[in-house]
Amino acid sequence: MTVSSSDSAQRTTAGFPRAGGAGTIGTHPVSRIGYGAMQLERLHTDRNAALALVRCAVALGVDHIDTAQFYGNGFVNEIIREALRPEDGVLIVSKVGATAEPDGRIRLRVAQRPEELRTEVEDNLRTLGLDQIPVVNLRRLDIGPGLLAEGDQLVDLDDQLATMIALRDEGKIGAIGLSSTTLDRVRQALPAGIVCVQNAYSLVSRDDEEMLGLCIEHDIAWVPFFPLGGAFPGFPKVTDEPAVTATAQALGHTPAQVGLAWLLHHAPNVLLIPGTASPAHLEANVAAGQITLDAATMDRLNSAGIPD
Repeated sequence: MTVSSSDSAQRTTAGFPRAGGAGTIGTHPVSRIGYGAMQLERLHTDRNAALALVRCAVALGVDHIDTAQFYGNGFVNEIIREALRPEDGVLIVSKVGATAEPDGRIRLRVAQRPEELRTEVEDNLRTLGLDQIPVVNLRRLDIGPGLLAEGDQLVDLDDQLATMIALRDEGKIGAIGLSSTTLDRVRQALPAGIVCVQNAYSLVSRDDEEMLGLCIEHDIAWVPFFPLGGAFPGFPKVTDEPAVTATAQALGHTPAQVGLAWLLHHAPNVLLIPGTASPAHLEANVAAGQITLDAATMDRLNSAGIPD
């Protein structure tokens, strides 16, 4: 049987259908549903289960994994290194801008200075066992939720980008992204050729709609974290929205799956990186990529969470 170029684009290097269909980060074709590896840290007492979860993601057609050295102080990167094989063709995206502080209150501290960014890239290379990290996001910490930069950690973006560009020129990273940032900072970073933006964004948290539009205009991948909202106390949850729960009941899916499906339908450059430590939850996340939402359903969902 002859496989067309279109059919080929829908399959991973390992031959599995791409989870959620095909998207891109820069020049890299990837599955639109990836895997956010942060929650692998929860499996630190069961290494075999952590390895099996990464292998499960590959078998489900995931070829885009988001990680960081500060996830489990290197544990998560080490699991990814051990679990993946070259023939899997999985694109690794990491991030810098914070570092692990195992004895701290939140086990994480801000690390925004240029020399710290370089150190973080080197640490990621070491624990991932790579000569080059295909994409590295600069976690700016201009906005919440979570950590914010203060004091001597308030570093000019141009100084940070100079270091990131130097690392790219040296071949240590392949491409640059931004995370936890503002519209003005994305505009400022455009000349550096950024390939993705990661911000908190969901059906019930759409403050960055103009930023999303800018990313569409410049072929920049939009990779929302907290895609179902509710990450911190008091934050709205997608799964609490009546329009979402009604749609889920009507279609025979879970509210979480509908929330993820809405993101994929909302904009063509959206890539998802939902995280979990559960194989069943991972399968449910990937299955969200098969949900079809018609125009009327999208209209109802689009009105959810927006004040009258």
